[in-house]
Amino acid sequence: MKLAHKGWLFVVTLMLAACGGGAGTTALENPDPIAACDPADPATYGECGTVLVALTDADGDFLNYTVDVISLELETANGRVIETLPRSTRINFTDYVDLTELVTAATIPPATYVSGTIRLDYTDAEVFVEANGASKEAEVYGTDGAMLTQTELRIQLSDRDRLVVTKGRPALLQLDFDLAASHEVDVAPTPAEAISEQFILAEVSPVDEKDIRVRGPLLAVSEDEMTYTVALRPFHDRQGDFGRVTVHVTDETEFEVNEEMFIGVEGLRALNAAGAGTPTVAGGTLNVAERRFTADIVLAGSSVPGIDRDAVVGNVIKREGNFLTVRGATIVPSDRRAHFHDDVVVEVGPDTKVFRDGDRQGDLGIDAISIGQRVTIRGSQGGVPTTDANAPQILFDATQGSVRMHLTYLSGVVNTAMPGQTDITLHSIDRRRVAIFDFSGTGTTSDQDADPDNYEIATGNLTLASFAEGKPIVAKGFPSAFGMAPPDFYGRTVVDYTDVRSALGVGWGASGTTAPFTSIGPDGLILDNDNEDIDQRHYIKQGPVLIDITELPSDTTIVPRETNRKAFYIKSADSLRMYSDFGDFVEDLGMSLDGATAARSMHARGLYDASANVFTAYKIGVHLLEP
Repeated sequence: MKLAHKGWLFVVTLMLAACGGGAGTTALENPDPIAACDPADPATYGECGTVLVALTDADGDFLNYTVDVISLELETANGRVIETLPRSTRINFTDYVDLTELVTAATIPPATYVSGTIRLDYTDAEVFVEANGASKEAEVYGTDGAMLTQTELRIQLSDRDRLVVTKGRPALLQLDFDLAASHEVDVAPTPAEAISEQFILAEVSPVDEKDIRVRGPLLAVSEDEMTYTVALRPFHDRQGDFGRVTVHVTDETEFEVNEEMFIGVEGLRALNAAGAGTPTVAGGTLNVAERRFTADIVLAGSSVPGIDRDAVVGNVIKREGNFLTVRGATIVPSDRRAHFHDDVVVEVGPDTKVFRDGDRQGDLGIDAISIGQRVTIRGSQGGVPTTDANAPQILFDATQGSVRMHLTYLSGVVNTAMPGQTDITLHSIDRRRVAIFDFSGTGTTSDQDADPDNYEIATGNLTLASFAEGKPIVAKGFPSAFGMAPPDFYGRTVVDYTDVRSALGVGWGASGTTAPFTSIGPDGLILDNDNEDIDQRHYIKQGPVLIDITELPSDTTIVPRETNRKAFYIKSADSLRMYSDFGDFVEDLGMSLDGATAARSMHARGLYDASANVFTAYKIGVHLLEP
């Protein structure tokens, strides 16, 4: 079996700005760094600027992709190099498909930054893919056939691709690790093999806006300003100070402090009472224009996974009485670093506290936990600790612990749509194939157990039109309580095929093709679907549906979306050219494809209209092989 993902790139996406303009970009003279700012001397911070660096990822086929980031340097127009990470940090890129993590709030000299370097260490990497429903360890190789160890990726940007840092207003840099667009994976060998062609992108004005997560120990609380401040400590790091971040809250912000529920200012008071140094993690939104982070939910103290007690994060795939099988689990021990383990068996009991995101009552019982539910469970790991993901199931005791239920993502195809309910053929839950889930016991009787071939979603006022039948759907919400189906799922958000985000990926082999498109112009690109150089990668993924472009009756048209931010890029061996204007992008692309230069691969993200065979993109990237 082969996962035919001819990738081009390991995208750390440094679209430091897009040619053609956009927030945070400028074509002004390059200011020299103010000499009075020394990032190593706090006494000079009044003369410094700040850059907020965030990390995200696009949906892909990896279950776990954990490596160490050694450093992230930015370089000014006059050659001064500034390090933005105070220490190395270990990250799992697959955590960031549905959210963005704030990594550092670096104090740096005011200047125009035009390039950078990121260093990754694969020596102790944990990489797993899915094979026949189970996890399988993978090793990552470069295109030269050598296993990756430490890699240094240079970020080269054109004259108009600039990150401008000034005093008084934080700049923003979002790194986008697009694993799906970066690897060719073969699951047949043991371990599986992933071939990576590495390059980096980054966005000053993010095209993909997701929920933001901010972690770190508490420094101070201000009830008057409805804020609190943390020393940023991303991922599951237990040491280090990655800068200061202020978190804004509202009267609607949900707090769980030491496993007690609070709302709004009462939560701030509980946080203040917990004291400086209390671990916190907040999820919410970032106003890009104002660089203002507002939390929807805040966990603090013992409510933070891995604090005081061990924690496990994953999806419930089976339940037998009070024993839950959690798959795709990240284990966060209280005394060691986090690691991946595919299956963990968790025991819950009547004393287990149960919370649910967005539920302020806090009086749920363990019967609320059903199949498919994404959970964070706090308790204690039994038996001999192991970091081997292929070891037998780990036992986890949460009888005196707690469970927090998170929004769960479904993907499928609509069978019927009616007022208040949509029935679907369920394909996946949180990107895991539905075949791994055992729905026994979910119904009021065995005959009422959830059926993935006709999975019933309560949609309330989110009813879909009848013409959605047979089309892809994505839903976000919570499975019904165990033993209480139907309905099988309560949808908080339901997105039908007209808005299901799609990905288009095409590869043209190691030598590429000099004629990937039949037309290149300001109105769009027309892909040559019958090009004889097309290799294994030739699909549009629309929700759960894979569409083979070589079997379509006409060539696929690719157009830019008309509103909101867009990003287009052209990658060659020694350059990365970024654009926010589609006209500039296609002008460069047309000149570059001169009959001698070949296109190696292309990737686009956006919405696909199957009836018209038109892909409306907000991101397009082309990898060129120059002669």
